[in-house]
Amino acid sequence: MSFADLMRCSKTRVVLALDLKGPKLLERALRILDEVHDQVAAVKVNRHLSIPLSLNDLAKLVERAHEHGLPAIMDYKVNDIDSTNEVAAELFFSAGFDAITACPFTGWEGGLEPVFRLARRMKKGVILLAYMSHAGASHWYGGLFVDPRTLSIVRPFEVFIRQAIAWGADGVVVGATRPRIIEEAAKLLKGRALIFSPGVVTQGGVVEEALRAGADYLIVGRAIVESPSPREAAASLNRAVEDAVARMHGRTPKG
Repeated sequence: MSFADLMRCSKTRVVLALDLKGPKLLERALRILDEVHDQVAAVKVNRHLSIPLSLNDLAKLVERAHEHGLPAIMDYKVNDIDSTNEVAAELFFSAGFDAITACPFTGWEGGLEPVFRLARRMKKGVILLAYMSHAGASHWYGGLFVDPRTLSIVRPFEVFIRQAIAWGADGVVVGATRPRIIEEAAKLLKGRALIFSPGVVTQGGVVEEALRAGADYLIVGRAIVESPSPREAAASLNRAVEDAVARMHGRTPKG
């Protein structure tokens, strides 16, 4: 089963971003994961944990996620030359991660080709950044540039979406803070890759706007992990998702 198929088996559309800071990172990450596992579709780990924790510790975290039936995503944003990218991907895939994020600016030849080749061989997933959620992302991801090959005017995020299709990516990241871009991405993708949208709640993205635009999954970190009750925060987000989906389908929300 592919990573995308694993995600489609989920009963929720919230992806937990374990963006933790401070002491006892592994202990706290495991505790939060145990607390909210039935409220999330997958677990995403980024440099908050991948820098201070060892690969052995990360493998323990992935193992716990798998015990709960959750896929694990390494949000490494692979962005280097091919040999370096391949080493990073192999290390994280061997630690058990089911998917890795990558930056399409790197390109294919001499860049991301070995990551995709390795992912296919190991039956793992690759998620490309198409448009990040922070304010400054609009300068490059949403700008207008001249394609040196065709001398035509292009928007980078459109190029990245087309690359995701051509390269066989399992998903793309488009910030929930930009529902119009999500909508454009969804039209280009036509279901050929999943849309993961970070940025709801803390960064100002709105759950229903992102879902209506076409987001498949909402990536949520601080609103859950920094809450006094991570479980209740995750449950509240799921209720918001369920209510939004109900309204999208012309049904009355349960609440």
